Amino acid sequence: MRGGQARSRIPLVSVLAANSVSTAGTSLTLIGVPWFVLETTGSAARAGVVAFCATVPIVAAALAGGPVIDRIGRRRVAVASDAVCGAAVAAVPLLHAAGLLEFWMLCALMALNGFAHTPGNTARYVLVPDLAEHAGTTLARAASLYDAVSRGARMVGAALAGVLIAAVGAETVLLLDACTFALSALLVAAGVRGVRAAEPRKAAPVSLRTYTSELREGYSYVLGHRLLLAMVVMVLFMNGTDQGWLAVLLPVHAEAELGGSTQLGLLTSLMAGGALAGALLYGAVGHRFSRRAVFTVCVVLCGGPRFLVAALTDTTPPLALTMALSGLAAGVLNPILTTLTYERVPEELRSRVSGALTAGCELAMPVGGLAAGLLVEGVGATGALLAMGGVYLLATLSPLVFPAWRTMDETAPAAPVSSPGPSRPAPGRAASPPRSSAS
Repeated sequence: MRGGQARSRIPLVSVLAANSVSTAGTSLTLIGVPWFVLETTGSAARAGVVAFCATVPIVAAALAGGPVIDRIGRRRVAVASDAVCGAAVAAVPLLHAAGLLEFWMLCALMALNGFAHTPGNTARYVLVPDLAEHAGTTLARAASLYDAVSRGARMVGAALAGVLIAAVGAETVLLLDACTFALSALLVAAGVRGVRAAEPRKAAPVSLRTYTSELREGYSYVLGHRLLLAMVVMVLFMNGTDQGWLAVLLPVHAEAELGGSTQLGLLTSLMAGGALAGALLYGAVGHRFSRRAVFTVCVVLCGGPRFLVAALTDTTPPLALTMALSGLAAGVLNPILTTLTYERVPEELRSRVSGALTAGCELAMPVGGLAAGLLVEGVGATGALLAMGGVYLLATLSPLVFPAWRTMDETAPAAPVSSPGPSRPAPGRAASPPRSSAS
């Protein structure tokens, strides 16, 4: 063990449990907030505005937050993030019940939730390799468990959200989500004590020059690595259109054509369940096949078909089948992206590259939600589905076109860092990979 720390599985189990609770709660928000906006305003455009306000701060936090997490401490960041998110989400139904909630307040609260959410997610994920070592288990097993519990929690949360909205209303669902943030904070606060990787790191004295130098290192590495850059650009477009799908297009389609929130929860959970199955299947047999071949097929199948089927049908079964199969394909993507990132990012740049990758992948999400709302108001739901599905399909064809993707099957070690740079915090994880929100 590093530094003579005794082995214990409690910190890893605590982070896995906290992440599953937080992810389930996020699924409640993902469905509850758009439904709340549609119920209270009847406007798809306003649902898009709320999605825009919620995601711009996510990008801002990812753009600038990489060097901050290590200085403050990963445990502290995770706990504070959940506390702020819980307060912001709880304020929405409480202010609405008191008759005080204005639309600008809803936008501001969702912006606060988005700004606080990204650092907490990153802080938990950052800890996984150290906690795996602390528990005496392999990184591959810990990373697989982390991904699996996230997918399972997303599936359960989505199904629960649809049922609860129909039974008790979106306001109660948001209050339940606030409780999940509180529980996640308690799990990390109590379960990750005494883990050196979770505490603040000694680094160069805080200054604008030091901070910008650390920040620049992460972005420079991504911009100089052709495969990582290709991955980020593709996932950027995928996540942007997925945000429009989740925040506007699917809720509008479910409300207008499919019968309501129960169907919305069912469809979302089917895709999450398919993604869980896809991840497990790839973990079992994926090593036998070419990464590039598997990834290229699955990335094309995970997005465009569900937009097309939703545009052409007004019943639940065809879309349910499509989303389950799309989820199965999507579940393969993140394990491949994670492995590629582990292999190609040097240990000493983990946190900084993590912030750069996350920021790049999420850069289009604010535009995706806003564009979807405006498209629905301008050309109707069918036209919006076809337009955004076309963008998704074009993005996912990039592995067939650009040469950088041909290196996917190479087991390339991370490139060394050429310049010493400022004093660096001790590494705690492989960089957060480009992650598709489809899965």
